Amino acid sequence: MDQPTTPADDPEEQTPAPLAGANETSDRFRAKRDRILDAAAQIINDRGLRGLTFVSVADLVEMNTTSITYYFKRKELLAAATLERTISHIGAMTAIAAQEPDVDARISRLLWLVLEQYGEEQKGTRRPLARLSDMRSLEDPLKTQLFDHYMQVFRQLVALFDGGDTPEGRALNWARTHILLETLHWCRVWIGKYSTSDHPRVHARMMELYRNGYAPEGARWSPAPLTVPGSDSDEGEINHETYLRAATITMNERGYRGASVTRIAAHLNLSKGSFYHHLAGKDDLVTDCFDRSYTRISLTQRAAMDMQGSWFDRLSSVTAALTDVQFAAAFPLLRITALMALPGDLRGPILQRSDRITQRFAGMMIDGISEGSIRAIDPLIASHCLIAGLNAAYDFRHWADRRTDRATAVRLYNSVLAFGMIDD
Repeated sequence: MDQPTTPADDPEEQTPAPLAGANETSDRFRAKRDRILDAAAQIINDRGLRGLTFVSVADLVEMNTTSITYYFKRKELLAAATLERTISHIGAMTAIAAQEPDVDARISRLLWLVLEQYGEEQKGTRRPLARLSDMRSLEDPLKTQLFDHYMQVFRQLVALFDGGDTPEGRALNWARTHILLETLHWCRVWIGKYSTSDHPRVHARMMELYRNGYAPEGARWSPAPLTVPGSDSDEGEINHETYLRAATITMNERGYRGASVTRIAAHLNLSKGSFYHHLAGKDDLVTDCFDRSYTRISLTQRAAMDMQGSWFDRLSSVTAALTDVQFAAAFPLLRITALMALPGDLRGPILQRSDRITQRFAGMMIDGISEGSIRAIDPLIASHCLIAGLNAAYDFRHWADRRTDRATAVRLYNSVLAFGMIDD
């Protein structure tokens, strides 16, 4: 399955109709509605939900805003329908993958379908799917409806794996599914650096990681304790660090658009006016949040690199420490997906710093490959997957709370990429 062919099944044909929208009475109506959804997906991917307006959509589809409201009465309904289409498409791809005879073939087929989708989007031959990272920004009942549907698809994905007959096996399959989904979502960010003709190679390298992980045969998970700077809860006076903590938690839970100044201030039981007394504005605070998160990650990486032991042990130590901070949630790391909603002039420098952190993980893997303590994998692709898993660990904190202890949760979660997610 390392050199997959284009599947005969087309998920476009299996995607259910979206939940939201007007009465679909004609092919012409559906065609225009699809054009609107395509434009909305493009805007969400480029600018986040913050940039989604009837005016921006109307400009892309060459319609007036009044015509847009004929199909979607409110912007929130348009956003929900666009995200719903993505979830439905993931469900359709999962249904195709589920037809394969074993776990390896199922994951391989799903990965190829995702890469094919992104490749066709790059070439402009398939309608774009919206990123789901801003889904948490919506208000109820739309957010709850979307999350309920997402969890239905998530459970479909869990069923692709075997070995869920014990409590630990079931817990591990949920972690596998979560990290699989996150690495597939995060592909959208970096896959553009590859030609579509290179996608079969990308598929092969990702499948190597999914099958075997980055740990060599016989390696054991034994991370040394590391402290991530600034992780202690601060119960003292309100200061800039306090606002960074509140803003980070609010954005992780509500997304960039949903993390309003009012919500951030309310997290601290303060007024909106008090916020502006301490800070110039939300974008400045968000930029500071990214800077703080990246500084904490960078310092932890460097502390691990200065440790004794193999490069696998050092990599295990830094990933364990960062995962533990995400699970603790007192002062988590900011989800990197929030940066996609930032204005372009702010997003560029932050993405560059994110790339440096990814490259540092890749460098640790290269050093480990050289000494034999890391399996021979593609270090850049593996480090992108590692970043995706660490980034998304915050969303799995309630799963972690149900494990016997935090160390067990950290071990299970990190074993997915360290030792592979496909049992022999």
